[in-house]
Amino acid sequence: MKMKTLFLGFLICLVAFPNISSASSPYGEMQVYFNDRLLPGSEVAKPTLKIGEPFNVSINLTVYQKSEVSVMLSEIGDGDFVILNGFTKEMNKYGSKVMEKDSSKVFEWTVIPTENWAGGSIPVNFVYQINDFETGKILVNSGFTIAYPYISNEYYEGEIPTSEEQPASETEPSSTSASAPAFTLAGALLVLALAFALFRR
Repeated sequence: MKMKTLFLGFLICLVAFPNISSASSPYGEMQVYFNDRLLPGSEVAKPTLKIGEPFNVSINLTVYQKSEVSVMLSEIGDGDFVILNGFTKEMNKYGSKVMEKDSSKVFEWTVIPTENWAGGSIPVNFVYQINDFETGKILVNSGFTIAYPYISNEYYEGEIPTSEEQPASETEPSSTSASAPAFTLAGALLVLALAFALFRR
């Protein structure tokens, strides 16, 4: 039952989040990395991970005009992954940063899977919004699946990175500000997937 539920949720994610790991637009471009390996084209990382095994995801984003950028890692359920280090401290929570014209920023996270989906696979998504700094106009609001790992029933016994404090200006969620990321169709579909998954459990 869990696998059927997750499969439906993942199909919704595929609609809501195109698998674009290297992309460009009139407003900027990005490259996506999983464990320091560039994901070319539409490739989605599909590793096998143990419970508690850390992995790294990073996005190198370049903007072509001064912008406020809001980003987050998202999951279908709640508590399926834990962020150890990164630009944001929690899954499904935005962090924002003002970026100057023609500047680049690497948004990076170290994440571990919990035992919630041991014996199954579950996606990790990257969601982002770019606003014009002067007008507040939304230039881009999108997201995509970075990884679709299989979580084994084994527990990771290796070294786990310790948590590091990040500058408050980079990690504070922007959801309380006037320029908070809009609740789009992608967000609505993600919430439907979450509600369905929780109901069927």
